[in-house]
Amino acid sequence: MSRAPAPEWNQTAVDYPRDLSLAHAFALQAARTPDSVAIATKSCTLSYRDLDVRSNQLARHLQSLGVTTETLVGVAMERNELLLISMFAILKAGGAYVPLDPEYPSERLAWVIEDSGMPVILTTAQSRNRLPKNSSRVIEADTDSTIIQQYSTESVASTATPENLAYVIYTSGSTGKPKGVMVEQRNVINFFTGMDAVIGATPGVWLAVTSISFDISVLEIFWTLSRGFTVVLHGEGGAGEIADEIKRHNVTHLQMTPSLARMLTLDPRNFASLAQLKILMLGGEALPASLVTQLQQVFHGELHNMYGPTETTIWSTTCRVQNVGSTVPIGRPIANTQIYLLDTEMKSVAVGEPGDLYIGGDGVARGYWKRPDLTADRFITLPAIGSGRLYRTGDLARYLDDGNIEFLGRADYQVKIRGHRIEPGEIEALLEQCSGIRQAVVMVREDRADDKRLAAYLVADSQKNISPNTLRASLAEKLPEFMVPSTFIFVDAFPLTDNGKIDRKALLSISPPQNEAAPAANQPDTDLERTLVNLWQDALNVKSIGVDDNYFDLGAHSLTVAEVHARLQETLGRDVALLDLFQYSTVRTLAAHLDGSQPQVQSTDRAQRRLMARQQ
Repeated sequence: MSRAPAPEWNQTAVDYPRDLSLAHAFALQAARTPDSVAIATKSCTLSYRDLDVRSNQLARHLQSLGVTTETLVGVAMERNELLLISMFAILKAGGAYVPLDPEYPSERLAWVIEDSGMPVILTTAQSRNRLPKNSSRVIEADTDSTIIQQYSTESVASTATPENLAYVIYTSGSTGKPKGVMVEQRNVINFFTGMDAVIGATPGVWLAVTSISFDISVLEIFWTLSRGFTVVLHGEGGAGEIADEIKRHNVTHLQMTPSLARMLTLDPRNFASLAQLKILMLGGEALPASLVTQLQQVFHGELHNMYGPTETTIWSTTCRVQNVGSTVPIGRPIANTQIYLLDTEMKSVAVGEPGDLYIGGDGVARGYWKRPDLTADRFITLPAIGSGRLYRTGDLARYLDDGNIEFLGRADYQVKIRGHRIEPGEIEALLEQCSGIRQAVVMVREDRADDKRLAAYLVADSQKNISPNTLRASLAEKLPEFMVPSTFIFVDAFPLTDNGKIDRKALLSISPPQNEAAPAANQPDTDLERTLVNLWQDALNVKSIGVDDNYFDLGAHSLTVAEVHARLQETLGRDVALLDLFQYSTVRTLAAHLDGSQPQVQSTDRAQRRLMARQQ
């Protein structure tokens, strides 16, 4: 017999400091522990006092340029101490920060700069070269240090209130353009209270691996530094470098996506680092039970599965993972958060039945920047439930008997790949702008377990003149690498359902094209080349790969590179730099480098970007 969800599952009311801003929360901690290490990077450490006074000076400089409440300020810089100083300075000045990832294509950055209307951008001399032309006032936090250091180090008078914006993060949009999610300071302060209850507020050492373009970085930076943690800021390098940093800095806390966690488990040399951690938080995409089983063999601390869209402020539900079944629940709502699973008539579904997932409470963001239409569509009020606003996530879920929630996937076509939320419509719109492409549908294929990849299905005027490489190159000029499909599948026409819609299930049944057998000139000549060919064929799930084929053009991504890297080191019995697999992207050049017959070349920007495009 079906039963309704228990009312107490949504009784999450907890007091929290409703009059507190993020800048004030940090200032209180800096006053308590001024000499403790706040930030550690490869090049320096900063105490809480150092971070406080340097961000005070920069905040005053920003205020002199007109930055005040609700002013959007761009942040475009590499991952070092200046990044965190800049983020705190913006908040102290009263403004809200907008991440501008220097690794994103210029066209995408130009859209965010123009759409946000940001009057000021904080950057560095190095990252400024990657910014598109713009009309904003650009401040280089490093080269302008002489000017900045002239300002007082005393606390800054800010007019920001908890109702003012803290940040605007742009996420993928179905119209072909990213949309900015507006999150207020009160949303974040409430989230802090929720995290206190989930993982405790006892200070430790936190390794921050997440790009600030991904909202879970807020936990790694602002919650930690208002609770007395030391934040080790991860710069460049893959899973091996992360493992080294855990050991070097005695890291106790780590948050990452399941994809990055799987990278760490690929190499047994990383197991000791995982065992050292006290708390490991996984989120941003579905957590496979198989990965939990792997982790539990080497990690014996607290493992938490986290869920939440950007629109409801980082994490909305959490689950401490202990006993694992066929799936891993996303748990229960955090402080002052409510979860509603509703049917098409907006009525609660019974326990065990799938429903559309709506989120209410103090984490619900203000809406989308300059998009009242979209805000009204996704942020709604249901009088039958209460007077508060709800965010319609587009996810499906169901209640388990114990009140935990099981995630069932998307109700629409939005997907997550290695932690990144992607609107396929954005990619489809850009593909249909390519010469010769009449229709495009982008979906996720999972031809190997736990290896999700974007596949583009295309109807073209003529396949003969359109190559996947040309399409990849065109998309790479406009999209981050994680949004460029791995596979391009041409069809004469899209199959349709009985009601005339594109039959996506039928499209998924169409297998990707397999490489023809490599011509003789493209066949491996040495044992090392044959080893590499076999490794890449297995990792890419293709029948044939030639020694001159670029394995990124055949669908390789960060996770497959990590897999090949681990297996290659095991096969060769020696260390191989992960960057080499990004730098030498064909079997022939990689083999020549590994056996010493090809001189070492300086790593290219593209190779570095591919390395850093791993899911953080």
